[in-house]
Amino acid sequence: MTGMLEGKRLLVTGLITEQSLAFGVAKLAQQHGAQVILTGFGRMSLVERIAKRLPAPAPVLELDVTDAEQLDSLAERVKEHTDGLDGVLHSIAYAPPSALGGGFLTAPWEDVATALHVSAFSFKSLAMATLPLLSQGAGIVGLDFDASKAWPVYDWMGVSKATLESTCRYLARDFGPKGIRVNLVAAGPVRTLAAKSIPGFEAFEEAWTGRAPLGWNLTDSEPVAKACLALLSDWFPATTGEIVHVDGGFHAVGV
Repeated sequence: MTGMLEGKRLLVTGLITEQSLAFGVAKLAQQHGAQVILTGFGRMSLVERIAKRLPAPAPVLELDVTDAEQLDSLAERVKEHTDGLDGVLHSIAYAPPSALGGGFLTAPWEDVATALHVSAFSFKSLAMATLPLLSQGAGIVGLDFDASKAWPVYDWMGVSKATLESTCRYLARDFGPKGIRVNLVAAGPVRTLAAKSIPGFEAFEEAWTGRAPLGWNLTDSEPVAKACLALLSDWFPATTGEIVHVDGGFHAVGV
C-alpha cells in the first residue's frame, strides 16, 4: 500500500497541534505520496510552526469556515500551490462552553447556532468552496463522533454531529453526479486539544478503554488517519454517504 496516494493533491483543514487528527492525516498522507495543503484558524503562527513538523513542507492557508469572504477566496488561494484537488478533509468542530458539559437545556440559541454553523454547516460550505478544484473521482471526508446516541456532557455538539451526518448524506446525493464521493469517519475519543476542552471528557476515555472489543488507544490517531486516507484514495470508488466507525468496535456493543 506504499504510495497509495502518489500524485494526489489533498486539502487538510483544522490543524491546531501535533495531536490534532488533521496532523495525523497530513503526516500519513505525505508518507504515502500526497501533496498536502493545510488550513488553520486563529493562532496561525502556532499552526505554521506545527506544520513544519510534517515530513515535508506544506503551505498553510487561513480559513474561518464562518467567513464568506475567506470561503469565496479559498479556491484561488489553493490554486497558488496546486492546479486542483483530489481530496478534502474536514476536521473542524466547535461549540461554546455553554453548549457542552451539561448545558443542553440552558444553552442560548446564539451558542447553539455557532456550534451548528462551525461543526456541521461548514461541511457543506467547505465542499462548495472547493468544488471548482475537485477532480472526477475526488473524495471529501469529514471527522465525526457517533451521533446515534445521546452522550453524557456532549450535548449540542452531539446534535451538531447528527446534523453533520445528515449533511454528509445530502452532499453525497448532490455531489455523486459530479463524480465526487462524500463520507465520514466516526472516530473514537483521542486526546486532542478539542477533546480536552469538553468538560467531563474523561467519561468517554474510561468507557472506551473498558468496552471497545479491540481495545482503544487514546493517544494514537493513526487508525483514524488510515481510514480517512483510504476513503480519500482510489480504493473506495463506489462508496459515498457512508459513516466508517474507527472506534475499536465500541459502537457495536451494549453495556
